Amino acid sequence: MADEHTIYDDLGVPTVINATGTKTRISGSLMREEAADAMRDASRAFVRISDLQQRASELVAEVTGADAGYVTSGASSGLSMAAAACLAGDDLETMARLPDTEGIPDEIVMPRTHRNGYDHALRLAGATIVDVGTNDYHLGTGSENVEPWEIETAITDETVAVAYMEKPYTQPPLETVCEIAHDNDVPVIVDAAAELPPVENLSRFLEQGADLVAFSGGKAIRGPQSTGILAGDEDLIRSVARQHLDMHAADAAYDPPADLVGADELPGVPRQGVGRSMKVGKEEIVGLIRALELFIEEDHDARLREWHERAERLESALADVPGLETRLEGGDKTDAVTQVVATVDPDRAATDATGLVGALRRETPRVFVGADRLDDDEFTVNPMCLADDEADYVVDRIRATLS
Repeated sequence: MADEHTIYDDLGVPTVINATGTKTRISGSLMREEAADAMRDASRAFVRISDLQQRASELVAEVTGADAGYVTSGASSGLSMAAAACLAGDDLETMARLPDTEGIPDEIVMPRTHRNGYDHALRLAGATIVDVGTNDYHLGTGSENVEPWEIETAITDETVAVAYMEKPYTQPPLETVCEIAHDNDVPVIVDAAAELPPVENLSRFLEQGADLVAFSGGKAIRGPQSTGILAGDEDLIRSVARQHLDMHAADAAYDPPADLVGADELPGVPRQGVGRSMKVGKEEIVGLIRALELFIEEDHDARLREWHERAERLESALADVPGLETRLEGGDKTDAVTQVVATVDPDRAATDATGLVGALRRETPRVFVGADRLDDDEFTVNPMCLADDEADYVVDRIRATLS
């Protein structure tokens, strides 16, 4: 493995060998060099941010098939702004009050098994999440976690949206949820932060009926880690822009891009909205645009084959480690990236999965493997962010730690 000096060496901060995928806590993915170059170019001139967001909106719309798009400060910010748009619509008074929702509808219905730590982003805008359903599916009774009728029953006059966490295993199907919501004149917000690849997902959830979809810009797209994409309904994106852009201007001088903001439809200038603390700089917007262009142009089948072959090599190299059983998962249409799932037998290995994960993270460089299944004494190795020499290093460190 190449021993290259980095800025982190100068700072005294250990680097990471990333065998877990595009996790924000270990800085997502490696930004494309072209995106970094674009950011440097963007830093050399002033631009009106609303003009830049207008152009970004057009480009996001082109690649997603949406009515409009918007660059946010991460997918989480995208979800907050989506909630704000559903709460306030085109009402300036409500925009100025958020996250105070006293006296206005503020409920977002969400299947209970879609609830997660990241849905705090919805509540940040002032929404109250109403969860429905059970976890009966996991009890083996044959029943589903959430039935469509439960979502429909939960929608009332207080409902402003339905939220959906997109994963290969989530139920009910998104199309069914969108049909129910739209029959009740309620929009659907989809959290698809990590659902790229496959590239088709940029448009798939919108084609299935979603009104707003949030993606991370700093994962598979490999743009700036602090960016996200919100794509969807033109009116809702317009509300996002009104609550996100710096509107601190005299009414007589207020002239933002018409397509993005629609100022002619407003009685005055919007106040600083809940999005003000989630601003995106010109450099991040430009870097995200360039990264998205390159992401679309990639040979995605070739990239998935590369990852699959690396996963196969990893699985083969770990197959004879005492106390370790390995298998491959993923590589299908909904879970596109093949990864290695490894089960540790602590009676035969030097430590259990939790001990392995902790030991690897304390090394220099730190080695991160997937730790979402420690309760089953399993860890995962994801090939997305590994070079071949790094993959060999990960195998060596796993072998040494378990021996």
